[in-house]
Amino acid sequence: MSSADFQAAQQRIAARRAARAASAATQPHAPASSPLHKHLSHLPPSLNRIGAAGITAWDTIRGRSGTSPAFRVGQADAELLDEELLSLLRGQITSGLKYFGDIQEEWGEEVGLALRGVLFKVSVWDHDATYGAALQNLRFTDARHKGLVPLAPSRSQKALYGLLTVFGPYAWTRWERYLSSPSFSISSRLTTITSRLTTVYSVASLASFTAFLLNGRYRTLLDRALRLRLAPRTNQLARDISFEYLNRQLVWHAFTEFLLFLLPLLGIARWRRWLSRTWRQVSSLSSSSDAPTEAKTGPLAHLPERTCAICYEDQNKAKSEAEIVAASAAGQGGVAGGMTDVTNPYCGACGCVYCFVCLAGRLEGEAGEGWVCLRCGEVVGECWAWGGDVIEEKPVRVAKEGKKVGFVDGEKGGSSESEGGSESEERDEEGSEVYEENEMPDFDE
Repeated sequence: MSSADFQAAQQRIAARRAARAASAATQPHAPASSPLHKHLSHLPPSLNRIGAAGITAWDTIRGRSGTSPAFRVGQADAELLDEELLSLLRGQITSGLKYFGDIQEEWGEEVGLALRGVLFKVSVWDHDATYGAALQNLRFTDARHKGLVPLAPSRSQKALYGLLTVFGPYAWTRWERYLSSPSFSISSRLTTITSRLTTVYSVASLASFTAFLLNGRYRTLLDRALRLRLAPRTNQLARDISFEYLNRQLVWHAFTEFLLFLLPLLGIARWRRWLSRTWRQVSSLSSSSDAPTEAKTGPLAHLPERTCAICYEDQNKAKSEAEIVAASAAGQGGVAGGMTDVTNPYCGACGCVYCFVCLAGRLEGEAGEGWVCLRCGEVVGECWAWGGDVIEEKPVRVAKEGKKVGFVDGEKGGSSESEGGSESEERDEEGSEVYEENEMPDFDE
């Protein structure tokens, strides 16, 4: 439907409402002819008046001449929005005053009083509507006026409304605190009266809200007492609710939940390591093509040997190379003293020595893809215990037993002699090697 058609439909609805109201105003009111009125007519005048007043009140409560059910929902939503706004502002003020000692505990009610006063001034007193009612296209009207055009509430109505909504909760809270204080001696009787008043108010509020659900006229007991009604500002406004923001929020929530489920399966850390390694290789190739060939070193090759480069990287990232050299010359074991010394030394495939926990943690974090050494820049995939300065002895080969020579007739003997001669030569060479490796024996003995 285009905007022009929508405006035309709204105008036709307004014209029908005006014609219906005019016809109802011109027709005379028919006398009540219900069976109850017939029975009341036989009663004494005093009881007849009381019964007629009761029936009139019941017809008023049961009547559907108030707002439509949609407007009842709007009025209830307006009250909820006002409460949410008050709690939100109170929370912001509380978080701002939490650094000022006990101000929030001692002056919390006064802060709430000032906040309600400000909200009443800028909403109801100035614009005849609370913020929640304005969001629902509603405003306060004077229900005492019976005309077709609703009138704004008088200043006395708004003043009483502000007095009871702003100062009422503050005074009641102070009164209950005063009754609960130990310095008050006659609090038992007043406490009983206060509890009974609270019960009466709760019952009256329940009855008023039930009547509101029936006819939708007065939202609260205070509105009923002051004859204040919430009515729409204009009938030309479409009341269609847009769920665009709610749908967008639901879509983004589902998308983030899906990402939180999917990211651990993709292995983001592995892809990041692969990209960083590829970038380092590309940068090293580009730099090596321009510069002369140099020995491959890591970013922490300048550290002393007794310092664990991984511990230094974790604890002393802000230190410079000059400070490291000065600390090493002073015998402090790196920049952080003994905190960065190698503990339980293990070495990688490149031969550089690190702490076992540090090296094993880095290798485990790389998930088997190799870790780049911080000293030499080589890719390390495994580690083992460092042997230190222990010299492993080479195994000494012991000379075999003497050869046996056999003589065989004919060619076989010649061949055996030749083979035996070659074997003897080889064994003589082995014996000479053994003598060279060990001390030469004393043949004179």
